[in-house]
Amino acid sequence: MQMENYGFVRVAAAKPLVRPGDVTYNVSQIKQQIEEAESKNVAIMVFPELSIPGYTCADLYFQSSVIEATEAAIADLLDFSSDKSVAFAVGAPFEHQSKLYNCAFFIKGGSLLGIVPKTYIPNYGEFYERRWFAPGKVSDTIVPFRNHKRKNVDFVRFSPNLIFDLNYAKVGMEICEDLWVPIPPSSDMIKNGANIILNLSASDELAGKHNYLKSLITQQSARGRCGYVYASCGSAESSTDLAFSGNCIIAESGSILSSAPRFSMKAEMAIADIDMELLRNDRLKHNTFNAGLDPSASMWLTVTPKDAYLSTPVVSDPLEYRHIDPTPFVEHDEERLRQSCAEISSIQAWGLAQRLKAINCKNAVIGISGGLDSTLALLVTVKAFDMLGYDRKGILGVTMPGFGTTGRTHGNAWRLMEELGISAREIPINEAVEVHFRDINHNPDVHDATYENSQARERTQILMDLANQTGGIVIGTGDLSELALGWCTYNGDQMSMYGVNASVPKTLVRDLVKGYMIDEPNEKIRATLADIIDTPISPELLPAAKDGSIAQKTEDTVGPYELHDFFLFAMLRHGYGPAKILKMAEKAFKGTYDRATILKWLRTFYRRFFSQQFKRSCMPDGVKVGSVCLSPRGDWRMPSDASAAVWMEEIDHLERETFPEADNL
Repeated sequence: MQMENYGFVRVAAAKPLVRPGDVTYNVSQIKQQIEEAESKNVAIMVFPELSIPGYTCADLYFQSSVIEATEAAIADLLDFSSDKSVAFAVGAPFEHQSKLYNCAFFIKGGSLLGIVPKTYIPNYGEFYERRWFAPGKVSDTIVPFRNHKRKNVDFVRFSPNLIFDLNYAKVGMEICEDLWVPIPPSSDMIKNGANIILNLSASDELAGKHNYLKSLITQQSARGRCGYVYASCGSAESSTDLAFSGNCIIAESGSILSSAPRFSMKAEMAIADIDMELLRNDRLKHNTFNAGLDPSASMWLTVTPKDAYLSTPVVSDPLEYRHIDPTPFVEHDEERLRQSCAEISSIQAWGLAQRLKAINCKNAVIGISGGLDSTLALLVTVKAFDMLGYDRKGILGVTMPGFGTTGRTHGNAWRLMEELGISAREIPINEAVEVHFRDINHNPDVHDATYENSQARERTQILMDLANQTGGIVIGTGDLSELALGWCTYNGDQMSMYGVNASVPKTLVRDLVKGYMIDEPNEKIRATLADIIDTPISPELLPAAKDGSIAQKTEDTVGPYELHDFFLFAMLRHGYGPAKILKMAEKAFKGTYDRATILKWLRTFYRRFFSQQFKRSCMPDGVKVGSVCLSPRGDWRMPSDASAAVWMEEIDHLERETFPEADNL
């Protein structure tokens, strides 16, 4: 990873205005867009298929004037780019051994790095390219290229099997139809190390085709865990039989990062910052990525420019063209959020239903506090019982008021249990805990960890014993965020017989409960769920305020869960370090949290994440619902005594940068 850019590489897909056959004009338009990209610190860019002469030249390709003008145009672009840092691919015909090929010319710093021919030449419907071009399935060869400007001959590689190593990215190229075949050439490029694919295209518009094209691009970037930069010719091409809208699309690992307007009468450009570290970590974690690859049999050739390791692009803001989602666990589109919530709740309920069925159990015990986590766990349990056709009375909900229980949460707990039609009990814990304090000689006026954890363990003991009495299992209520921070009592609320919320982060819990509320036909249940959603997050282990309201608010102590969930996703899903997480969080939470606040809670996150692993090492079973999970049996294996020194040293450095006047850092 290039630390100057935090592992991001800026790319662009450009659509110049061209005139079919007017090579001089077309090159002038391409130069303008190269200048624009250079001014915006773009490192790699791609132009459409046959962009130098224009895609719709048809039989004009056979004119020697077009061929010669194209050669001169390439030479002109070589001279023009000699003082430019951006690497770019342009489309042009190339004559070789009495055949004409539809090619991508890759240029950087005044050098022609290679010529890549189009592999699959269509010859159907409106596309009859074989009239002019030969398929690019040729053996690797060195070909002469006449440089009219320099009055010499350059010798360059001509092959469909080229990968260009720029140090900060390994670039492969395919042309239009190549993407539409069953096994695109880029699939092999990717397996042989390419992490950014450029596609020079000329795809006409048809009803429904655009969505299919986006699907192709996102799927190829997802399968290849790569960046995919696609540029197609636009409105200035001939409309004799076809309409070209100028699709410019940039995707990364299954997501579209940027796209330019279609059907525009002016030149357009899509720009995005591709996260190379994300791609690298995805490939490392998924060991099936290179399955079946035999490097010894590879026909792929890597081309490395002379200055590749001396010309890493550095930009002032590597995230200028990248949206950073502050809540990566949550969908933002309302309809997709509803679909996601329905799917996640079904996965949770199905996992529990399978466990109940496997052990022939028709009873469950669950502690109901009136808070979000226990509410979600209860709703999931009810859904699982309904799936199995079990009587809801087999669910025993237990409210266990203690020293910090408020009237609001206690009332909501009771209403929810009654309205859902489950069995319900109330077992106050104050007296039992006070006896325990006397037994261990603890002063009840000292509100320390012993004071809090004694209540949590008393509640867990009650639930476990009730499960024995009823022949049921205890349903865990703790969520993913609490597990990450260790914000749970060891052998207290950390323990259960099945944890339905174990892979649901705190920022998603509220939306899942809201999803249940929206779909709930019972008005009373909806009202109760609405109030629970609005209740501050608290373990309620410290005495309530004088007015009876919640005094102990979790986020005042441990920090905002939206920050911790952001840190967790970045660390576990993508393997980022503190510096990159801080940089991304500053952009994601701009206007909400300043750098100092983010750093404060980032330190808390890493300290707690490492020190609390022992609680996760023996966590109960619980079904996985998303891409981030902390189960020690699958997704996250870490020694409980692992050192956080490397991460803390990086945070120390970030704090010294942020607070240079502080002598104690």
